[in-house]
Amino acid sequence: MKFFSAKAVSLPLVAVAALLASGVQEAAAVTLFDLLFGDGQRRERRLRVTPRPPAHRQNAPRQRAPRRATAAPKITGPAYYNYRADALKPLDFAPLAPIAQSASLEEASGGTPFRDAIAGLEGFELFAEADAGKAIIAHYTEHPDFIWVAGDDLSERARQAVRVLGEAGSHGLPPADYSVTIPASNRGGTDPASRRRELIRFEMEMSARVLRYASDALRGRIDPNRISGYHDFPAKPFDMAAALNAAAAAPDVDDWLESHHPSSEEYRALRVELEALNASPENDIVVDPKLLLKPGETNPELSKILHLIARGLDDEMGGEHGETLARLVSSETYAEELVPVVKAAQSRAGLKPDGVIGPRTVAALAGTSKAERVDKIVVALEQLRWLPSELGGTRVFINQPAFTARFIEGGEEKLNMRVVVGKPSNQTSFFYDEIEQVDYNPYWGVPQSILVNEMLPRLRRDPGYLDRAGYEVTDSRGRRISSSSIAWGAYGARIPYSVRQTPSEANALGELKILFPNKHAIYMHDTPQKELFERDSRAFSHGCVRLADPRGMAAAVLGTTLEHIEAKLEQGHSSEKATRRIPVYVAYFTAWPDGNGRVEYFADIYERDARLMLAFEKTEAARAPSS
Repeated sequence: MKFFSAKAVSLPLVAVAALLASGVQEAAAVTLFDLLFGDGQRRERRLRVTPRPPAHRQNAPRQRAPRRATAAPKITGPAYYNYRADALKPLDFAPLAPIAQSASLEEASGGTPFRDAIAGLEGFELFAEADAGKAIIAHYTEHPDFIWVAGDDLSERARQAVRVLGEAGSHGLPPADYSVTIPASNRGGTDPASRRRELIRFEMEMSARVLRYASDALRGRIDPNRISGYHDFPAKPFDMAAALNAAAAAPDVDDWLESHHPSSEEYRALRVELEALNASPENDIVVDPKLLLKPGETNPELSKILHLIARGLDDEMGGEHGETLARLVSSETYAEELVPVVKAAQSRAGLKPDGVIGPRTVAALAGTSKAERVDKIVVALEQLRWLPSELGGTRVFINQPAFTARFIEGGEEKLNMRVVVGKPSNQTSFFYDEIEQVDYNPYWGVPQSILVNEMLPRLRRDPGYLDRAGYEVTDSRGRRISSSSIAWGAYGARIPYSVRQTPSEANALGELKILFPNKHAIYMHDTPQKELFERDSRAFSHGCVRLADPRGMAAAVLGTTLEHIEAKLEQGHSSEKATRRIPVYVAYFTAWPDGNGRVEYFADIYERDARLMLAFEKTEAARAPSS
């Protein structure tokens, strides 16, 4: 069978407009989905595509019409949760009491400093994470000796650890979460019992905070899967008892602590950016990042934008728009004569010159405020802790807020392309997986959510339109069923049929898809809607990732050539397995370094940064009793 390339034939918007204007449409409302994937009879005439004929009716049991149609159902996507931080638990030092009792029995032989000091824990209240508390008691029961105390003072190991904990802010971690009460030097001659009490309490607090720091550095302060159903990350195991044993044995505990942080180049670049931000002044002109201003509207933020444009005038733009800016630079009303000025500034910034002053225009002209950039860096550093410490020399990295997909091989960026991701009502999830295969001229298995939410209302009015539009319907036993034979009004959110669109130039997936099987049914694919890649903001899909250069990405992940991909497409529907392990990160970073290590900032299209910041606040509040 010969299949057409999705690049060869597209569905022009002019044709869509002509159809709407011609009056051929029925009176019923027609959605964009119908225009692109439904209304098969008109598409067949226009594109001359003959869909696969439906199965014979005698193989399909006729559905008995219900007495009354059910209400139109809806399938909802994942939800955002009310984040709950782990509550701290007071440490129960009672299991250490036998150590103190054995100390009194050993007084004749001198005892040990640690055993002598255990009594100083009486009445001491220390809060810590439950697993940290268990690890501390287990360690000191088995190893009744100091880790952080030497003689009558702090050990060198303790001084190294205190220095690292105090520099937590350089990693985007709040130093207050790891603060400890450090005993003063004993030069004043504190009585021995009081000194032992200070040191044993410092010992326990130090162990609790070191364990917290190591855990936070390795797997983050926040459990991402508690934020929403869109976050999907495997648990990162961390053995607290083994960690405390390792800290006690490490010759350089500062290096040991630092080793828990991500080791990727991206993490290092973000830390450098955070240091630079902390040393820099705030922007002298700060514009509301959520500004949306159209011609004819009034807003005091306009004068800030005009001043920024005036500040950056070159000879060419100044000659054309300088006089207008000079007269109206302090205006708060967006007059029509200012529209060409704004459009020129947008073009120079690489944006679509639509004359609307929105968040992307503000970001391009005013930049992001220092405070907002710091927040984005802190969020990005935390999110990197949810991923593997080393991302891999060869990988696919999709950054949803940037609307880009990159292919990195041997640590070098080989591809960087525009993508379309899920719209806010159909968000793309945040997870990572592994490339498995490429499907050429693919079938599109219609997800139940689309079948129920978007197709079912049409099917209740027009049961046969799937037959006409090139879709196949099968029952639970895999038998082909004619769409027109099904009483669609009998079903709600659970439809016992599978629907798939056959390969063609009109297929929603275009000419190929790249799979990394996951529970979210998200993959990368081609699309007939090429015009969407020209937009600055590209959140339009149902959750999957549409690629501007699908052939290039397919060749990259398969380690082959474009000629090979073209030849496979000419052969019709087929699949090809990846022969090497390539991780794919379907990521969400509003601050991320480019191929040269320069950090770029992006809009928080799904408002996930704000939810993570709220989780930070709740975690810090839960840890407050430890102070």
